[in-house]
Amino acid sequence: MDKRCKDLAEAVDPIKDGARIMIGGFGSSGIPFGLIDALLENGARGLTIIANNAGAGETGIAKLLKEERVAKVICSYPRTPGSIWFEKRYEADEIELEIVPQGTLAERIRAAGAGIGGFLTPTGYGTLLAEGKETRVIDGRGFVMEQPLPADFALLRAEQGDPWGNLRYHGTARNFNPIMATGARHSIAEVRHLSPAPLEPEHVVTPGIFIKSVVEYKVRP
Repeated sequence: MDKRCKDLAEAVDPIKDGARIMIGGFGSSGIPFGLIDALLENGARGLTIIANNAGAGETGIAKLLKEERVAKVICSYPRTPGSIWFEKRYEADEIELEIVPQGTLAERIRAAGAGIGGFLTPTGYGTLLAEGKETRVIDGRGFVMEQPLPADFALLRAEQGDPWGNLRYHGTARNFNPIMATGARHSIAEVRHLSPAPLEPEHVVTPGIFIKSVVEYKVRP
């Protein structure tokens, strides 16, 4: 039951070439910078990254793009201020992009974690985002059928964890992290504080049953 890893390298060691990886965070909040750096050192290539965006500047996901580790990005928006690496790779036809509206992205991940076979949403109906997808009209309103979005791994950032993998988040760092924890087969959490004792039940946001490994990482860029 003890899910603690001795360091970041051990935590990401199971990740191999071609893996499909969710990475938590929104803007600069709740991003697992330590695990991303460890993944870079891990050397895995041909990755599919599922995230809210494709990184900013040369930190986080942008590092993976710069080093040509990513084959595909599934996100809500690929360009952020100061971000150049996704654009460079995309213009060179070195990377594939799947745009998913933010709410739809969150719900597709949640559906994967909940074991739901799909859901209907009006978002994207009648647009290019609906091409190739099943559509329905219900009470005069158009809907698009969206599929669950699972992953092999999820890299998460939490404020506090315990040896059993229970997690607590701080403020807006909660964002995509909790749903990604449920949507991946192997979820890895870096935490600012790793408690030797169980977290108080009312403080737990992500139960440890969804977490495969947890590692303490206090320093952030």
